[in-house]
Amino acid sequence: MGALVTLDLPDDSPMLDLPWIITFGPLADPAEWEPVVCGPYERPHALALAEAVVAEEQLMAVVEPLLPALSAEEIRGEIAAAQLAADDEAARIEASDLYGDFDDVVDDQWEPAAAGAEQPEPLPAPTEAEVRAGFGRIAGLLRER
Repeated sequence: MGALVTLDLPDDSPMLDLPWIITFGPLADPAEWEPVVCGPYERPHALALAEAVVAEEQLMAVVEPLLPALSAEEIRGEIAAAQLAADDEAARIEASDLYGDFDDVVDDQWEPAAAGAEQPEPLPAPTEAEVRAGFGRIAGLLRER
């Protein structure tokens, strides 16, 4: 079984309505082969497809929103925001007590699976027709933007 990584967003996040992509890569050595990027999909389809693939193979799947920027300035703004967030996180980790604040630097959702615990079944992958219908909705969303 592989690993799936995605954003944990609130139910009212506007990012949920964006197109999403999946990046598949090796779970162990990133130099093994070049990652494969698929999409765009609607988020539920991206998650279900990623789960279906990593459920049977030792791969990592990263499911993330595709930001349809319309200008170089928008892209620069997204890059600056990501860099600022990374700097803030690095400063927060550096300022934390190495032993006392471990919970602050580990994802709250992370819980190691108990030995022998049964893993939940992955969501069923969408059909080709469902994915194609999603492509149509994404195209409409991008035309509106």
